[in-house]
Amino acid sequence: MKAKTIFIIAIILLIGLIIIQNTEVAGVQFLFWKVEMSTAILLPIIFITGLIMGFLGCLVITKKK
Repeated sequence: MKAKTIFIIAIILLIGLIIIQNTEVAGVQFLFWKVEMSTAILLPIIFITGLIMGFLGCLVITKKK
């Protein structure tokens, strides 16, 4: 296997382990909106949102050049 593939698998396993260990309920409050959900659901949502925002930010910066 290539080093990149091994790195990606290791990151996915690490993220999975973190999600499995955090199953308690957490509350999130944003302005006037409040939601309580399991941390196992909240962590992937935040992670994917961060990936999308980073990708869109790179697109905006690249278009300006």
